[in-house]
Amino acid sequence: MSRFPKSLQRNQPLKEQAYQALRKMILSGELTPGQRLVEAQLARDLQVSRTPIREALGQLQRESLVVANAEHGLQVATFSAEDAAQLYECRIALEQVSVIAACHNGSVTQLRKLHRLVQQSEKLARTKPSALLNFQLLELDYQFHRLIAEMSGNPWLQTMLDQVFDKMTLLRIQTIQQNQHVLDIRTEHLYIYDAIAERNAEAATVALTEHLKAAQARVVHELQILLLETKVT
Repeated sequence: MSRFPKSLQRNQPLKEQAYQALRKMILSGELTPGQRLVEAQLARDLQVSRTPIREALGQLQRESLVVANAEHGLQVATFSAEDAAQLYECRIALEQVSVIAACHNGSVTQLRKLHRLVQQSEKLARTKPSALLNFQLLELDYQFHRLIAEMSGNPWLQTMLDQVFDKMTLLRIQTIQQNQHVLDIRTEHLYIYDAIAERNAEAATVALTEHLKAAQARVVHELQILLLETKVT
């Protein structure tokens, strides 16, 4: 049975629907990093013509979620260790601004939501490791950092972070396939939450920076291992 939707709804522009469907498949891991994307096959899966598929792939290529391959076709993007290091540097710079503003602007309701996300990750950490758990942790990690961006009250910052988060999601999918501990986040998130709850911008910045630097080191190391394994095989 196909994992893809049987067809797109005809009451909305097919280009937008195809874009949203393919984007979701990429960011959920259904279309895996490095997977070749064939217009004709995707059109059959979504039961549409190749035109909206081609337009959707063009949009995803502009967003760097899809890239050209050596055969002049398209594939889901993959990232090198250098890509990962640079993406994390961009993310750290943006999220430092985000967490400082969150300390000043976050509401009590938002703080409660942030705490619930920490509790959920702690609960998940006690369950048996699995591919599903990896993606649940990945989603919780995204929700935690996205909520901090919302707490900043800066919509421009949220937009910029959303663009980075998409790449980071694909990057993390590429690495958690090999090592679940790349997502060892629960303790680090708790430190960040505590600092924000205390409205301590300095402590929150330090906790968030240490968290993202640790994640950067884990992901870069994992990608370096994957590169060595690829060369060996």
